[in-house]
Amino acid sequence: MKLVIVIVSNKDLSNVLAATGAEGFFSTKVSTEGQFLEGGHTTILYGVYEDKIDLLFSILEKNITKRVVRKKGVESTIEGSLLKKPVDVEEYGAVAFVVDIEQFRKL
Repeated sequence: MKLVIVIVSNKDLSNVLAATGAEGFFSTKVSTEGQFLEGGHTTILYGVYEDKIDLLFSILEKNITKRVVRKKGVESTIEGSLLKKPVDVEEYGAVAFVVDIEQFRKL
């Protein structure tokens, strides 16, 4: 068994939970704060049998969106007009980790 930890953008959260739930994946949603993704995000925990990992990732990939967002230019001590101009940056919709589970029990 594996524990799949998915930190997902709140912009995609509803779609991810609906799609994975429809395929029979049970999850626990945890409100989180951190620096893996900018803006609001949530961590979802899935307990998954090894033979279902590819199916889970297939569903996730279909329901998570990479976005191009406009960011303020970099801060620098160097003088120049281009440094503070907005730039387009690709923003990922999720970060995922797969962890081996030595033991699983329902109590």
